[in-house]
Amino acid sequence: MFSYIDKTIRENLEKTHLLVAIDESGNEVPSDSKDALMSVLGPVPLPRKIQGQQITLEWYPFVRKTELGHVLAAAHQVEDGNSEEFRNLLQTHMSINSVFALPGFRDAEKPLVRIHSCCLTGDIFGSQRCDCGPQLEGAFEKILEEGNGAVVYMSGHEGRGIGLWAKAITYLLQDSGQDTYEANVALGLPEDSRDFSDAAIALKYLLKGKPVRLLSNNPAKREHLEKHQQEVSQVVPLVVGISEHNLRYIRSKRRKGHLLPSDL
Repeated sequence: MFSYIDKTIRENLEKTHLLVAIDESGNEVPSDSKDALMSVLGPVPLPRKIQGQQITLEWYPFVRKTELGHVLAAAHQVEDGNSEEFRNLLQTHMSINSVFALPGFRDAEKPLVRIHSCCLTGDIFGSQRCDCGPQLEGAFEKILEEGNGAVVYMSGHEGRGIGLWAKAITYLLQDSGQDTYEANVALGLPEDSRDFSDAAIALKYLLKGKPVRLLSNNPAKREHLEKHQQEVSQVVPLVVGISEHNLRYIRSKRRKGHLLPSDL
């Protein structure tokens, strides 16, 4: 993934410990090791305001150690560009994900952590068709109130893994009566193809195996983290952003097992 970066820059980043390679257990390994699964960069100082308070977050981008050429070669072997294999290939190996942490996160005991799936329409465009934008902002506010914690942003998860173009089509299908899950399936796509294993690996590296309190309404996130040996000591609900525009969407998530109020 870093073949386009000048060798001396890469070597300096590694020397100053701002670029590290980790294995599946979240342990640091040499960058040329056969066990090197992921590259983690940072911390990169990232100033922003949360609830009007100026905060400098620690940003850790992380990505699978896969050269672009390898992905292209594998893609040529996939006959159907819409196949599950091809989607998993791109989602797992070509997404740059991020941890946005408050200072001191790596030393915190049981920090509050939100695993947030990318939602361009909600997070950036401010759409009220979902609750994603308010959840993202709410997560930053919660960790600030706690005094420690992080938001893990999974960039390849648009539309629960189907991508922005397909997501736009599903919106039109939803307007015709289908729910958010049915619309995905109508396009021949999975209801939910998200994978949170990379988030677990990055957290294991940053926290050295310490447990987290997970800020989520989705039990599948806890299952994914624990399956990959990132302990979750508690699940903390995050119910925000419900409106007349997304009530049907919220009820659909509840029917799929999300821990949401029964009186919606």
